[in-house]
Amino acid sequence: MNLFGVMDTSGSAMQAERMRAEVVAANMANAETTRTAAGGPYRRQEVVFTADRGDPNFLDSFGGAASAPGLPPLPGASAVAPGVHIAQVVADPSPPLQRYDPGHPDADADGYVAYPDINPLTEMVDLLGATRAYGLNGSAVQAEKGMIAAALEIAKS
Repeated sequence: MNLFGVMDTSGSAMQAERMRAEVVAANMANAETTRTAAGGPYRRQEVVFTADRGDPNFLDSFGGAASAPGLPPLPGASAVAPGVHIAQVVADPSPPLQRYDPGHPDADADGYVAYPDINPLTEMVDLLGATRAYGLNGSAVQAEKGMIAAALEIAKS
């Protein structure tokens, strides 16, 4: 992997963590949503990441550097860029919380309302993890920019 490959990997991780933070924000915003278009209470969403390492053979490593921008990659080169990607966003399978509120419009015959099983503490921990991972990848990009600048200075002299 060349220096710019590291930047691509950190960039993909930053995009994935941004999406994770958006999903956490949606969970927090819908913590009291008892009725959705699909019916029933909102279901907590979770992001599932996948790591794509690319094809480790030599042609794949060399293929990206040898092809010109705008042209397709060399035959045999992997189409998936290495890095972190979102595999899917899945609904939490835990059952909804039942609260007794007979005056609520969504109450059942016994007076219970189904609320999403969303714990604000869990969501804040997820948000903190996404924020820190985003920041660390940003730091990696900044460090890489410093290495590239240093390499250019060495090449100039």
